[in-house]
Amino acid sequence: MNTCAPLSTHAALSRLSDRTLLRTLGHIGGRWTASPDAADFAVTDPASGATVARVASLGLAETDVAIAAATAAFPAWRDRLPQERARVLRKWGELMLAATEDLALIMTLEQGKPLAESRGEIAYAAEFLDWYAGEALRVNAESVTPHLRDVEMIVRREALGPVGVVTPWNFPSAMITRKVAAALAAGCTCVVHPSAETPLSALALAELAERAGLPAGVMNVVPGDAATIVGAMCTDPRLRAMSFTGSTGIGRLIAAQCAPTMKRLTMELGGHAPLIVFADADLDRAVKIAMDAKFATSGQDCLAANRIYVERAILPAFSARLAERVAALKVGPGLEPGTDIGPLMHARALAKVAEQVKDAVARGGRIVTGGGVDPDLALAYRPTLIEGAPDDALIPVVTTEAVVTGGCSNLDG
Repeated sequence: MNTCAPLSTHAALSRLSDRTLLRTLGHIGGRWTASPDAADFAVTDPASGATVARVASLGLAETDVAIAAATAAFPAWRDRLPQERARVLRKWGELMLAATEDLALIMTLEQGKPLAESRGEIAYAAEFLDWYAGEALRVNAESVTPHLRDVEMIVRREALGPVGVVTPWNFPSAMITRKVAAALAAGCTCVVHPSAETPLSALALAELAERAGLPAGVMNVVPGDAATIVGAMCTDPRLRAMSFTGSTGIGRLIAAQCAPTMKRLTMELGGHAPLIVFADADLDRAVKIAMDAKFATSGQDCLAANRIYVERAILPAFSARLAERVAALKVGPGLEPGTDIGPLMHARALAKVAEQVKDAVARGGRIVTGGGVDPDLALAYRPTLIEGAPDDALIPVVTTEAVVTGGCSNLDG
């Protein structure tokens, strides 16, 4: 398997100015690594279904090697001066910003979000590297008031050890730097498993981290089957902690698998995020907030508003203004200029949204605007506003005093 270029003829790849950012192998111990049996999987463009690249599908053996590499690299990385670790993180962030156009293109091709949002995520992701570079310098000892005479007590923070990182497909760059930068700043090493839907962003970041001077083994990226790789990470005692962003169900499974080794866990799981609008609100501002809260990443955002509660007195006015904004959203491929809403990640997401809308209408909900699969774009559902769906509808909870945006409903993970 090629170490740099994908086995693909996707036309948009010609826009890459640095082709070596498009990596298709895992990155373990400073080496680009394939599976011995040459197993791979396709990464497809949600907007067209075309193959962007075929990526090495690693397994138990490669996961073990990655954990061993992180374990071996840990003492030297831990013992580096905080200033030295900070310099590497800052350099990594600078390289990301310099490669914004290429990284954004890769992200849009594999994830589908509009190119403008991908550019924004690259900037956001680089900020984590800069922030934690500064935090590396502030891991200081603290004195504590003792409970005994003639005793001095000091709390000193030490790097925990190698950690596992599992990231979702909706923010394929920011969720990596957010987790990895914190670990690296503290002196820990990492084994990263990116979503199989969006591994290319993670591998591009590994390439840039290497250029920034991150030593071999300090960050390892292992693409492939999640159940196999993450299961091995959870049960391996060499990894001292796991960080996961995704669904509550998978979070429970990870917690159970980590329990025998007493790993520390950091999780960001699915949930409900209501937006409440009172009668004295500035309607224009409230509508803008609702749009931003609901339709970023085509609604596939763990922070997206699941439900919008509106005080009855302003419901008609709020609904009318929101419907106007929703109807004006442009649906299209992420690479098309002016696109507001790109495709959903996969066919399962499209089917889920369609079923939610159908159920809401069957239960008495009224479609104010939108509804239906977009006829011109694969995996796209027209931005939809539903009013009056009951609280037992499949679509996120509503009441008689609520307006809920459907059609681009956010999904766990």
